[in-house]
Amino acid sequence: MRTLQAGYFPATPPEWFYAVMTLHGLGMVGVWFVAGLAAMSFLLTKYVRPSLTVSWIALGMTAVGVLLLVAATLVGKLGVGWYFLYPLPFFSEGTWPDWATAALFIALGVLGVAWTLWSGDVLRAIAGRYRLREALGWHYLSGRSDPEVPPIIIIATVSCIGVLAGLVAAVVILLLIGWEVLGGGAANDALLIKNLTFYFGHMLVNITMYFGVALVYEIMPAYTGRPWKTNTLVVLSWNTVLALVMFAYLHHLYMDFAQPRWLQVLGQLSSYLVSVPAAVVTIFSTLVLTYRSQTRWSLAPTLLYLGVMGWAIGGVAAMIDSTISVNQLFHNTLWVPAHFHTYYLMGVVLMTLGAVYHLAVTLTAEVENLKRSRIMAAHLVVGGYGLMLSFYLAGADSVPRRFAAYPAELTSGPMLAGISLVFILVLFGGLGLYLWDTGRLCARALRA
Repeated sequence: MRTLQAGYFPATPPEWFYAVMTLHGLGMVGVWFVAGLAAMSFLLTKYVRPSLTVSWIALGMTAVGVLLLVAATLVGKLGVGWYFLYPLPFFSEGTWPDWATAALFIALGVLGVAWTLWSGDVLRAIAGRYRLREALGWHYLSGRSDPEVPPIIIIATVSCIGVLAGLVAAVVILLLIGWEVLGGGAANDALLIKNLTFYFGHMLVNITMYFGVALVYEIMPAYTGRPWKTNTLVVLSWNTVLALVMFAYLHHLYMDFAQPRWLQVLGQLSSYLVSVPAAVVTIFSTLVLTYRSQTRWSLAPTLLYLGVMGWAIGGVAAMIDSTISVNQLFHNTLWVPAHFHTYYLMGVVLMTLGAVYHLAVTLTAEVENLKRSRIMAAHLVVGGYGLMLSFYLAGADSVPRRFAAYPAELTSGPMLAGISLVFILVLFGGLGLYLWDTGRLCARALRA
């Protein structure tokens, strides 16, 4: 996409850009949601027993949903973006066939069912050992610490409740659209569908980040030699997150002036406040956990630590954008993918990669090549933040997002897109080395 925006292949039809953008948006969130939930589920087996059967069923259904999504975008050239703003998918004007629209919504339905089963099973497993008020840590608020509840249990409970809430919104969307298209019902209210869509999307994105944070809480103490135990502050912060994250999606709808003003105010307040309990508490806890510790900075703890840093940087940029007066200027610019990709690529992705590498090294007990690990980390950081900087600078210069080709007046758009390709190659170099090294370790573990 950045290659096309740089103007290197002007003959490429713009339909390809929007189709790839749709696959990238939905696929990226889906891939890292599944990766985060899988990693967290694995670590939860230390305390509870999620069902292996449900996990395999969810994985199989996810594969089916992905194949449908690939067919809709790369074959059908569906280019509606991850948000598939109603009624856009039904007004293709010959750009994509009707079956591609149907495949998109069927894919979302299959994925929604799969992830509902999976998240529900995680909650079932937790409920088998802890009551709900214990799993949320409420007894810590009254000064009791029995039973002792690990932070990963509290984060997993909050996260899976949030997942189910977001997927309920997705089900309502599918029912409303299905009734209109198949049942001959009246046309749906576009603003209602947009609220439900962004509620669903924003919840899944935020919860995926919380999966990554759960990995940090559980794995990092193994390298610092210090325990990360549940306390009143941790309980208060994550229960507050559960309440506030339900309304933070509203900052996506500031430009929808038909929304009641109190909803817009609620969106800004929630967007500001939700960052404090989850992010600030986790950031300072991570700093305390590592300060003057005897941490051996191998690849796993390095990526986990850098992931928290990326979450912090992207979160600050998100708060800037969620300010209404700023959002009026930045709303449709590349600043939006800048902050999103910062806390996703440089946040949850690094956290997940660190967790997987930790698992691979643990299973093989191999002595890590620290020089190679530092090269990998350096490539990921330099490449990733170079790419992010190209987004931020373009956003600050009013370069719009979701454009396959920029108008001639926006000279900084193609220039920054071209520069970003250098950093993308650096990023891919580090990722390729990571995949080779981790794949080698995993293959060795499987042989053993």
